[in-house]
Amino acid sequence: MAEVIRMPRLSDTMEEGKIISWLKEVGDKVKPGDVLAEVETDKATMELESYDEGVLLYIGVEAGKAAKVEGVLAVIGKEGEDYKAALEGANDGAAPAAKEEKKEDKKEDKKETEGKETNSGGGKEKVALPEGAKEIRMPLLSDTMTEGKIVTWNKKVGDEVKADDSLADVETDKATMEVVGYEEGTLLYIGVEEGKAAQVNEIIAIVGKEGTDVSAYVEAEKNGANSAPATSSNEAAPATETKAETKVTATESAPAVTENTSNGRVKISPLARKLASEKGIDISSIEGSGDGGRVIKKDIDNYKAPAAKAAAAPEKKEESKQGAMAAVPAFITHGEEGHTDVELTQMRKVIARRLSESMFSAPHFYLTMEINMDNAMAARTQLNAVSPVKISFNDMVIKASAAALTLHPDANSSWMGDYIRKNKHIHIGSALALPEGLIVPVIKFANEKSLSQIAGEAKSLYQKAKDKKLQPAEFSGNTFTISNLGMMDIEEFTAIINPPDSCILAVGRIKEVVVKKGDGFGVSNFMKVTLSCDHRSVDGAVGASFLQTLKGFLENPVTMLV
Repeated sequence: MAEVIRMPRLSDTMEEGKIISWLKEVGDKVKPGDVLAEVETDKATMELESYDEGVLLYIGVEAGKAAKVEGVLAVIGKEGEDYKAALEGANDGAAPAAKEEKKEDKKEDKKETEGKETNSGGGKEKVALPEGAKEIRMPLLSDTMTEGKIVTWNKKVGDEVKADDSLADVETDKATMEVVGYEEGTLLYIGVEEGKAAQVNEIIAIVGKEGTDVSAYVEAEKNGANSAPATSSNEAAPATETKAETKVTATESAPAVTENTSNGRVKISPLARKLASEKGIDISSIEGSGDGGRVIKKDIDNYKAPAAKAAAAPEKKEESKQGAMAAVPAFITHGEEGHTDVELTQMRKVIARRLSESMFSAPHFYLTMEINMDNAMAARTQLNAVSPVKISFNDMVIKASAAALTLHPDANSSWMGDYIRKNKHIHIGSALALPEGLIVPVIKFANEKSLSQIAGEAKSLYQKAKDKKLQPAEFSGNTFTISNLGMMDIEEFTAIINPPDSCILAVGRIKEVVVKKGDGFGVSNFMKVTLSCDHRSVDGAVGASFLQTLKGFLENPVTMLV
């Protein structure tokens, strides 16, 4: 009988696994113990073994795709056997519901389709925008903008409009800005009065050939008959691709009225302003040829510097000698805006979920202490002279933390919702940064191990983690966690508690500090540590007592070795 292979739960936090590669193909013979595929979990990349013998009849998840825990991955059976019955049996309970959903979806789709066919726009016929007419919609002028207020219209219905003319001044949540339609023709319609607001992407004006009647289209828009812009060559672009160009003309704190064109501001189109900036031209010295003296692109193209500027008067030269600065050339970028979207790994997904749950459900509080590491540094030198494995400062912190937890079992606890679990064993997780995210290998029974044993085990676990070969038992079961960024020159930081622990110790770098010694001064080495505690299970006094004991062990290392 065919056997279904499902996605196993390879860690306590795993919800789905990604198939990195299949090591067997459909039609291959499979024996118990054969590796079928490599699976990436939130912790490591692991091998999926077969416990059945037969032929691989079916693969349900392609390489590179993810499957939920208990999701069907493959079917193994006798050669030529019909595996479809096994698949149907595997999906019993889920399949009928899915079918019902599909039926309901089809019914809904049919209803929606019928509604669109028979009742489009609430029973009113759609009206297309007349040929040659162009809609001007309220553009999205900031990432937080939902609507814009028309401060003033710079054109009125019947006026001729050029491509770079400013149609209106619009007040957003950030500033007052000019809206340039970039359409040529006659202003046929204004949809929003001065002083009123329009939603982003709402039609504020229509430009087209003189005499074009757009009243029917406008009426259809107001009545909702055109639920979306009519499909035609004149269809307006969405808000994110609007053809309207804008420029800031007032800061958020300045009143909009100070930027009206009647208050002495140089009237210039955005395109002309950009060209003038690139060429280093003073726009105040240009006489505009556009409507109302507006400076347009043609004026910039035809601009010639006055001869007087080429030969400065002696007085000007004297001023230059006295420190007058030359004009700064306009900045021209040679780069482009851009970004890269990185697909989430299984590890990163779980980090985001678990630490968010921890941060927003566990009431964190933080205790920071400074520890003199002079004796620890001297002891480490002596220990490494006889140890078969190199002992790091992190190994010493693990050992000291384990010794302190034996004296403060309340810090070695877990919040379980209805009760607090005080752990008798001490398993210390040591956070490790990988390109894909963080993983926490666990040194189990750390209080019973020597410094050399901790150092050797930690080194082995870190290498396995880098090679993605950690097994579930090696990254689960922690009762206390240490996060060390001292090797990256971080002096002090706070860490988010790693569930199910009640505490996590953040370790900074060892720093030389000038201190008073006897009648003079000398240099000592200090390290800052910060303990993050879950206030539901650990009180401030418990955390402080734990840190005092930890400080004693590290400042006098011989006390934790006896």
